[in-house]
Amino acid sequence: MVRGLLRHLESVGFTGAPRYLGLDSAGREVLTYIQGEVAGRPRPAWVADEDRMVSVAELVRAYHDAVLDFGIPDNIPAPIEPPHLPDLNDPPELIGHQDITPENIVFREGRAYALIDFDMARPVSRLREVVNLMLWWAPFGADEDLDPPLRGLNRPHRARLIADAYGLAEVDRPRLMPLAVALNERAWHTMKHRAETQGGGWARMWDEGVGTVINHRQHWLDENADPITRALLG
Repeated sequence: MVRGLLRHLESVGFTGAPRYLGLDSAGREVLTYIQGEVAGRPRPAWVADEDRMVSVAELVRAYHDAVLDFGIPDNIPAPIEPPHLPDLNDPPELIGHQDITPENIVFREGRAYALIDFDMARPVSRLREVVNLMLWWAPFGADEDLDPPLRGLNRPHRARLIADAYGLAEVDRPRLMPLAVALNERAWHTMKHRAETQGGGWARMWDEGVGTVINHRQHWLDENADPITRALLG
């Protein structure tokens, strides 16, 4: 699916993603290299800059508008999730990136220029993608689990800036935090299931404490849902 997605983005003139060039002699996918600045680890101080954050939201909105006509292909494999998870009542609208981490945004001259690494791309609603965007850039989570430059920030204010820059519909704003809470709870069960059934990197992340981080975030979301919602609606 990702090959078709990148070809579609090229066909509609969206420049904020790599171009798919084909396969090399070893059968590996070849993409164009996008020159720019990426926030690796340890995180640079500029990862907390509000203007950069706003530009990420604008880039994601431009991506969504460009990908909308791609539709949702019929042959997408179902995600590896435990059985009997509750329905989110959040039908997909488009193919979202779903991994909008600082590592996956290329900046040029202080502005978000491109999204990279579409391995997690899958059908989602616009709102669910904005939750993922805020997870990393507001960000959502307990200070103890965040990188130093992202601690102590005014998260309700930053969430409002992201929502406004993206152009999040007013009707979706009251739904954002309940969806964030539900997705985080779902993430704990999914990560545990993948660690137990898939092993490999999933098991390593679980052993390194990702479940604890998700639990910390759940408490943080419960405590901060109301002030963030007020900021989104104010």
